[in-house]
Order: sequence, then structure tokens, then C-alpha cells
Amino acid sequence: MTELAEIGLIGLGVMGSNLALNIAEKGSRIAVYNRTPSRTREFVGEAGALGANIVSCETIEAFVVAIRPPRPIIIMIKAGEAVDQQIDALKPLLAGGDIIIDAGNANFRDTIARFDRLKDSGLTFIGMGVSGGEEGARHGPSIMVGGTQQSYARVEKVLTSIAARYDGEPCCAWLGTGGAGHFVKTIHNGIEYADMQMIAEIYGILRDGLGKSAREIGWIFGQWNKGRLNSYLIEITETVLATTDPQTGKPMVDMILDRAGQKGTGKWSAIEAQQMGVPATAIEAAVAARSLSSMKAEREAAEVIFGTPSYAFSLKDGEALLKDLELALFAAKIGAYAQGFAVMAQASREFGWELPMPTIARIWRAGCIIRSQFLDEITRAFTETPDVANLIVTSAFSAMVAESLPSLRRITAAAVTAGIPVPALASALSYFDAYRQARGTANLIQAQRDFFGAHGFDRTDGLDIHHGPWGSAG
Repeated sequence: MTELAEIGLIGLGVMGSNLALNIAEKGSRIAVYNRTPSRTREFVGEAGALGANIVSCETIEAFVVAIRPPRPIIIMIKAGEAVDQQIDALKPLLAGGDIIIDAGNANFRDTIARFDRLKDSGLTFIGMGVSGGEEGARHGPSIMVGGTQQSYARVEKVLTSIAARYDGEPCCAWLGTGGAGHFVKTIHNGIEYADMQMIAEIYGILRDGLGKSAREIGWIFGQWNKGRLNSYLIEITETVLATTDPQTGKPMVDMILDRAGQKGTGKWSAIEAQQMGVPATAIEAAVAARSLSSMKAEREAAEVIFGTPSYAFSLKDGEALLKDLELALFAAKIGAYAQGFAVMAQASREFGWELPMPTIARIWRAGCIIRSQFLDEITRAFTETPDVANLIVTSAFSAMVAESLPSLRRITAAAVTAGIPVPALASALSYFDAYRQARGTANLIQAQRDFFGAHGFDRTDGLDIHHGPWGSAG
């Protein structure tokens, strides 16, 4: 009799194939199924020695039978309606306690709806965020699980075996019920958007403001990667900028159209932050910048009308300026992470998830796209002060902000004066300035709202008078 698989996977695209190979390599027997049988046969043929741990199934019925109950089944297909269709196809074939795991980039609200749809079926659902791209899926991603603890216990051994490791710890954890896992993955991607945009803005200053070549800029990022900015995104930025186009011999980055794509998770981060009333300005700026980048023809037409700024950068090139640029990027990066964690904290309260902030920072230290050196600091900060209102007011990060904020101010001011767009850097600076301003300017906004809509306001002296004498204004 054929040994039953420990887990199953549907969808043998790039991510699904690599995740299946990872599972097989780590010693777990896995059943695989793809809508097109030819792809299943091709996958098994390419698996080599790992094929011994793979059960190839050409029908969904054979696939279900091949898995040990209670059956955990990973779905790795395009997010949205296709997932619901796949769940409907599985339901009649499954038994009580079986677990459907959506490991795609799902909107967490869709995940919550799927939990609700399955609540009386006897089946269990897991919404699982997987970060690390193609390479991470194959060799060790960061895994964020949302669902019941009981369902996680069934798959924990497999998931922790395939996850990335940091100092021997697997970058995989159960984060809460319902859509918790997919929500955390969404915010991860929002921070990723902000981080990438800020790096691109620093690149723009070096390229347009200081006239440096791609290779020179790559060397600078390489130096920064040896210090406090050490991270996956800085590392690959160095590599990208040093790469030559084999067709033209020019820097590869100079041959790429300046039009960025997006798949929705960054936008979802910004939307959820807005709905919860939590400022995530760096993420919002990054999403807007990608949208603006897609308007290539409009931007070209506008340049004809308005001309090109002089890009006369006022700060003198040299070691001091490079240090300022490094610290500016560091400060802005802190702002982006602080905003992302603040959004997660509010979501945790609203949805009753009790998201473990130190654990989230811990499992992001390896495998995922935003892995960076200072996630260790974030882990410590939330461990020492678990109920802190904002990361930037913890003792470690307040000191970092105090050190790096002057550099962010100088760099942003010089870029704006030179006409170099830095929306994410500027938003991070404004966030810091507004957050630490004890007396802001919203009193005027409240007066205006009361004037035209009788919305009321609170008084500084505590008097129980909530409307102004606007009719008497002369």
C-alpha cells in the first residue's frame, strides 16, 4: 500500500512548485495536484530525487485520498474567485477536521469570509501569509499563520521545517484566529512598498542630484549594507545597480522603463490604515508613487509643459553627505516600520487577534523581503514594552530617531529645493514632526467643521460648551 502524504498542495505555478519541493526536501511526503495534468507530470519529472517524497495526482479525487487525515491542503493559486471555486470543488470530497490552507496573497477580509462560509461544514480553514518570493518558497520563507491553534498544530511540524531560520529559530508562527495571518502579510507588503520607494528616492538623489552612475550608487549601497542598513532590499539594490545589460553593455537598471507594477497588497495596507484611522503616510506615499509611475505618457507630456528642474542639489558631495543620506534612509525606514506595527496593533484590537508583536518582528528576520538587521531591535523593543503606543517612543528607537532625524530633514529639504521627488522620505519626516507636536493645528480644522456643519469641538479649558459663536463674527 502506498504511504499516505502528510500534506497536499494544489497549484504548481512558480510559488506552488517551489513550496512543494521545499516540503519534499525537508522529509515530508506531499501530494500534488494541478488543474492541468501535464503540468503535474512535468513537475514530478523535474523533481529528480525529491520525487520519492511526492505523490503525483491527476484527479482531485485521487489527490484527496492520497493525504493522511485530517487532511491539510495548501492552495497556491491566483487570489480571489479562483480560490472560492477551488474550495467548492474540495468540499464534497473532504471530511470533518480536514484543513484548507490558502497560502496566496489574499485580502484578509476574503479570508474572514471564507472562515465564515466553512464554519458549519466541519472543515477548518487557515489563511497563511508566505513571504520570500520564489527563492523563499524553495529554500525557506517567512510564514504567518492565521486560524485555530488546533489546525496549526496539525501542520506546525511541516511548516516550521520549511521556514527560513534565524539563529536556529524557524521564521514561522501562529499569529491569531481568522484573517490574522493574511493581515500581517498585507502589512508586511505595505512596509515593503515604503522601504522600496525610500531606497528608490535615495537612488534618485544620487543619480539626478549628484550625477552618479549606477555602478557608483551600487557601491554606496554596498557600503551601507555593511552597517545599520543591512537588509535584503539594500543587498539586492547593490546587485541590481552593478548588473550590466548583456544586450547593450549599459547598466541594466538604466534600460528598465520607470513604470512600477503592483498587485494590491500595498494598496490594501493603505486602505485598512485609513479605515482604522491609523496614519501610515509612508505606505500611502509609496502606493501613490507607484500609481504615478504608471502614468508614463502623462508624465512625459507634463515635462514638455513644465520643463525639467535644475536638480541643483545644495548639499556638497562627499563623505558627510553620504552619511546624511544613509541616516536619512535609516530614519525614514524606522517611520515606515513604526507605522506598519501601529496599524497591526489597532487591527489586533479591532478584530480581537492579540497579535504578538515581538513574534511578528522575530519571524520577519529571515526569509521575507523586508528582513533587516534592525528587526532584532524591534523584537527587543516590543518584548520590553509590549503595550507601547508607538515603536518610535521606545527608548532604543527614540534615540535612533533623535540621531537620524536631522539628516532626514537636511536631505528632504535639499531634494525638494532641487525638484527631486521624495514623497516617502517627506511623508516620514512630516510624520515624525506631527507625532511629536504637542499642540498641532487641528483646532482650526475643528473650528471650520463646527462653522459649516455644527460638528462641535472640545475646549482647552474643559468648559461644557461645544459650539462657537460664529454668527457674531464680524
